[in-house]
Amino acid sequence: ADLFERTAEELARHGLSCECLGGGRVSHRPEERKIHVYGYSVGFGRADHAVTTEKLKAEYPDYEITWADEGY
Repeated sequence: ADLFERTAEELARHGLSCECLGGGRVSHRPEERKIHVYGYSVGFGRADHAVTTEKLKAEYPDYEITWADEGY
């Protein structure tokens, strides 16, 4: 929530707005070249982790990137 609020305030200074579509967590293990997206935000609910995972795969094609709805 803190990150979203800071970002929303910064965007507002430029005449822009944003909406949070959900949250979750990211586990990054660079030594293993693995990223796992999981969980949810108490305040914003669960993000669509499939979308997040696809965006990460585009940026990190040499990583194993997975997701799950479980966990917090």
